[in-house]
Amino acid sequence: MPANILNLPGYRVLAVKETEHDYHVKAETDSHAGLCPACNSRDVVGYGRIEVLVHDLAMHGKRVGIYVDARRLRCKGCSKTFMETLPGVNPNRWMTNRLVKWIGPQSLRRTFTSIAEEVGVTEGTIRNVFSDHVNELERSVRFETPIWMGIDEIHIIGQPRAVISNLKNNTAVNLLPNRLKKTVAAYLAGLAGKEDVRYVAIDMWDQYRDAVHEVLPGATVVVDKFHVQRMGNNALDEFRRSLGRDHHNDAMRRKVAGVKKDLYLFRKRERDLSERERLLLSGWLNNIPELAEAYQLKEAYYDIYEASTKQEAGARFDDWARRVGPELRPAFAPILTAWRNWQPQILAYFDHRITNAFTESLNNLIRVMNRLGRGYSFEVLRARILFTKGSHSMAARPSFRRRDWGLPEGAVGYAIASRPGKDVASDTINYGVDINKLVALIEAGKI
Repeated sequence: MPANILNLPGYRVLAVKETEHDYHVKAETDSHAGLCPACNSRDVVGYGRIEVLVHDLAMHGKRVGIYVDARRLRCKGCSKTFMETLPGVNPNRWMTNRLVKWIGPQSLRRTFTSIAEEVGVTEGTIRNVFSDHVNELERSVRFETPIWMGIDEIHIIGQPRAVISNLKNNTAVNLLPNRLKKTVAAYLAGLAGKEDVRYVAIDMWDQYRDAVHEVLPGATVVVDKFHVQRMGNNALDEFRRSLGRDHHNDAMRRKVAGVKKDLYLFRKRERDLSERERLLLSGWLNNIPELAEAYQLKEAYYDIYEASTKQEAGARFDDWARRVGPELRPAFAPILTAWRNWQPQILAYFDHRITNAFTESLNNLIRVMNRLGRGYSFEVLRARILFTKGSHSMAARPSFRRRDWGLPEGAVGYAIASRPGKDVASDTINYGVDINKLVALIEAGKI
């Protein structure tokens, strides 16, 4: 009889055939016992045999197929016919448990097609194993609920998706399929310890705000200053473009066209310009006075965030709004509208100075995911973002220290009659996905 090359308990190898790409192994089980699945009776008799093909882990670079000569059995009590249980075989598909266990993590790093080719099954089978693996990860991987939460968005496969982040630890804790209120509210409602969420930083998307107010009434909504401030540069850009669209002033159109090569100067804060950059910018502003007025208005808008208090910030905005003249109003109108609709949440920043610090990290993630994401579904990309090994930010939760109630604090020289009980061991806190780690793994080709 051939050697048991499978190293799979419960089987006897009957024959082995090796080809260029595969091992074909004929085997049978060692067990002769059978339990009726209908009535749990052990009073069963043989009822013929059937050959089933079970896929196993690749060996020596070759695919492995196990042709099991399985027994069919018949229950004497209820007359039910059934096939014997195959040891080590997954109950949901014709492959070994060890193969299923191997495919799961691999499916987060490699294409389904490449895995299917390596083990000799269909891509659809790999997709199903992946789905089961992700469902198990959803149950077993628990990210710490953020006390300071961020809700931002990222565009994946042409659609905006809500990203939930932990602002204190600069991590992502979930990626939702869309940014609709019902989706965000359902996620928030299912959070463990949601009552501990104190602050939620968002952009000016009303469905985020409404979801938070509905599910987390005790949390303070803060509009992220990044989204408020960038409206200043957006308004300046729009005003510049409007000057370039003036078909009645060819000279102005030519001047504005020349600005394009130095746009970065207009977008930087004046205080951050080098001497050379300051000289270049002043040349443009002296040459186009209309643009100079818009630039100074942009700078004054950014200065609102230099305020020390909410009251001072509100007063600074009111002063700024009065400076927006008729010529500038069309370009700067979105800012006025945003403050009219969101002023309480915008000014909340000055009481609780939280901000989504990893916006740039998200931009890097968008860049690499767009490169990685061709041909993948959102579900696959989401799993790769959330569950890639090595990308999580972990910390040990301090162990519970037993308190000696009978001793005063700092007691020295007291006799202890009995040894105190053991401390409770610490566990691990998972704060979520460190986006910078994830991007590094993707760029290194490990995903």
